[in-house]
Amino acid sequence: MSTTAGPLTGLKVIDLATLFAGPLAATMLGDFGADVIKVEHPRKPDPSRGHGPAKDGVGLWWKLLGRNKRTLTLDLSAPGGRDVLLQLAAETDVIVENFRPGTLERWGLGPEELHAVNPRLVLARVTGFGQSGPYAHRPGFGTLAEAMSGFAAITGEPDGPPTLPPFGLADSIAALATAYAVMAALAGREKTGEGQVVDLAIIEPILTVLGPQPLWYDQLGYVQPRTGNRSRNNAPRNTYRTADGHWVAVSTSAQSVAERVMRLVGRPDLIDEPWFGAGTTRAEHTEELDGAVGHWISRHSREEVLNGFEKAEAAVAPIHDVREVMEDPQYRALGTIAEVDDPELGPLRMQNVLFRLSETPGGIRWAGRPHGADTEEILAGLGLSETRIAALRDQGAL
Repeated sequence: MSTTAGPLTGLKVIDLATLFAGPLAATMLGDFGADVIKVEHPRKPDPSRGHGPAKDGVGLWWKLLGRNKRTLTLDLSAPGGRDVLLQLAAETDVIVENFRPGTLERWGLGPEELHAVNPRLVLARVTGFGQSGPYAHRPGFGTLAEAMSGFAAITGEPDGPPTLPPFGLADSIAALATAYAVMAALAGREKTGEGQVVDLAIIEPILTVLGPQPLWYDQLGYVQPRTGNRSRNNAPRNTYRTADGHWVAVSTSAQSVAERVMRLVGRPDLIDEPWFGAGTTRAEHTEELDGAVGHWISRHSREEVLNGFEKAEAAVAPIHDVREVMEDPQYRALGTIAEVDDPELGPLRMQNVLFRLSETPGGIRWAGRPHGADTEEILAGLGLSETRIAALRDQGAL
């Protein structure tokens, strides 16, 4: 567990969000030192506590998503809960929320009220469709973004259905974008002295990472089809089965790499073909190139394939499941999987922080904590007396 002060030490963040983009953005800030307070409803804990497998009744996804956060129970719709949040907001740098547009305003906690108590506050609003537009008030989840963005339409086999990812792809991309947006807003605050509102729609960041598809359509009328593991931009690019039953992935985005692969698999003659000189024209001859690469790989073990590609300085990777990820020497060298000592479950292994900083590294200080575990400490830090805290509990605000 990390004891090093990260570069965001001193930054105060309130996480009001649930499932999954907003909370993950707050986790990323906490990973680099921010003091993150996770606010949950007193009687309705964050749904991520119940998502996926659990051990001894403790949700494991929450251990990852809730790491480096202190936990506070608060009913924002109750008068006492609203008052406490305004007190917290007065000394907070960032609030992350993902309620449907208008919800905070209905509770008297909209940007106007929040900026009245703290003009420097950055309010990050993460919703499926944004704060305005015809879909703004619809329920929004990452799955809908994966569908609307065009991701599902280009994913899957040519003769198969559009394919959704089996994990929270759009939410995770939106979380990265939200963390970036928050840091941009904070940088702006350094110049103006004032906070602002971040309006992030989950349907947008995933569209950005899909590449120039709108530009292709605008200029050429081109609509990218489903091509399975193949690419319309280069070849050979696919997954291939080895002689010992494993799978590897090959990429030849660079021309020099494509040439090395063909020499390795014994087909240097193809390099001299007039169509071999560009990725798009190579892609028109995918069957021939895939056949050559697949035939060579099918006659060698995975170890032989990986060693052969490494010696040839060609791009290949084994297709891991999570068991192999945990044992991969490159991930071990990078420290990608970290071990955290958890009071509830003992030692846990999970993904480490996203990147390494040489002077002010981030780290995992603790895994997700129990529901409301830090409520008394946080409220006492605001100056609330034991009597006041007890009264709030009696009112159902905590």
